[in-house]
Amino acid sequence: MVKLNLDQHVNWFRNASPYINAHRGRTFVIHLDGEALRATGLRELITDIALLNSLGVRLVITYGVRTQAREELDNRGLVWQEHQGRLLVDKQRLPAVLACVGSLRAELEARLSMGLANSPMHGAGLKVMSGNLITARPLGVRAGVDMHFCGEVRKVQVKSIQALLDQGMLVLLPPLGYSPTGEAFDLDAEEIATAVATQLNAEKLILFGEAEGLKNAQGQLIRDLSPQDAEALLALEGLNDQPLLKRHLQAACNASRKGVPRTHLLSYKRSGALLQELFTRDGDGTLITQLRYETLRQAKIEDVGGLLALLRPLEEAGILVRRSRELLEAEIERFTVIDLDGSIIACAALYPYPDQRQAELACVVVNPEYRHSQRGDNLLNRIEKQALAAGIETLFVLTTHTAHWFLERDFMPAPVDQLPAARQAIYNWQRNSQVFCKKL
Repeated sequence: MVKLNLDQHVNWFRNASPYINAHRGRTFVIHLDGEALRATGLRELITDIALLNSLGVRLVITYGVRTQAREELDNRGLVWQEHQGRLLVDKQRLPAVLACVGSLRAELEARLSMGLANSPMHGAGLKVMSGNLITARPLGVRAGVDMHFCGEVRKVQVKSIQALLDQGMLVLLPPLGYSPTGEAFDLDAEEIATAVATQLNAEKLILFGEAEGLKNAQGQLIRDLSPQDAEALLALEGLNDQPLLKRHLQAACNASRKGVPRTHLLSYKRSGALLQELFTRDGDGTLITQLRYETLRQAKIEDVGGLLALLRPLEEAGILVRRSRELLEAEIERFTVIDLDGSIIACAALYPYPDQRQAELACVVVNPEYRHSQRGDNLLNRIEKQALAAGIETLFVLTTHTAHWFLERDFMPAPVDQLPAARQAIYNWQRNSQVFCKKL
């Protein structure tokens, strides 16, 4: 029996090794609901989170306080009052909310500081950092009701969070935001998780609730589905009696639509659910991903209409030079597109000058609804591979608005006279575009 258990352990570790390698250096956002913070399995979950950190995963933890806030208000003789799904936080309720947030933050920091129990890392502790990393703005008056100290995410301090993650720290974000005028606002915890995952280009958003995931009409666990199918489930009445699961599903759909590759719905009641989901092929819970429905491919003539719709707003704003339908049809083979379930949401074009071993990168566009993701980088990587395959040594781009984006990707400023003679001949001096080059 001992031999069998040892063999199982070795086989599990071997099978998990590809996932360990794939997850190292990636950013995961893990959201814990208020009920998860009082669950009997919290200690094991914290241990699993510490293990991820030791394996080189960059972790941001967000948490909710809905359950605890309700109890605290009751203890203080204050009534729980909601409007549009949010607790109405006025001057009387704000101290109770702040007390819950602070208490749970201290508890989580203490638990995370324990390190990995019963291991060589016991007592080493995780480096946990928190702070005013979310800038908020007030909701104001909604449907005639003053929301007082209820707020929404205005800005995520991305550079500060990235700097902390670069130092191997675990970042803990409470459901609070702070305004430039020095006020604290109660924020929707799921909104913070979604905003942070989106703007950090996180590989995963993992939401822990009571349910182990979504189930079909036969009561069977749905292992994975697209955001489109998930949103269809939101419209059904079956989730009305599971408000937490419904909120988590909505957050997962929002994150997926905004570019987070994978969002997971897991149960804090299932011991080892996090490790099972991340390090086994079958997983645990429900995965929501659009990757199966999103393709990076060469453009086809049928894509001209979608390209026109994508490019037209930027052309009207003067950011891009206008291209007619006829020109797009003639140059369609130059374009690479990202197709999301039949819609063109991003594109880029390559115009080679083979005699000079140079090529122009043009029309790098991502639909505003799908930015804060890696789609622009994916397009650039594909174009660079195409250029190299064609014997191109230098890639150049002309831009009036996005210089910093190209500078951050190793393009360097260059004078106009470094362009191929044929491209210099049609350079528009009135637009005065900046030129950037990159050696491949």
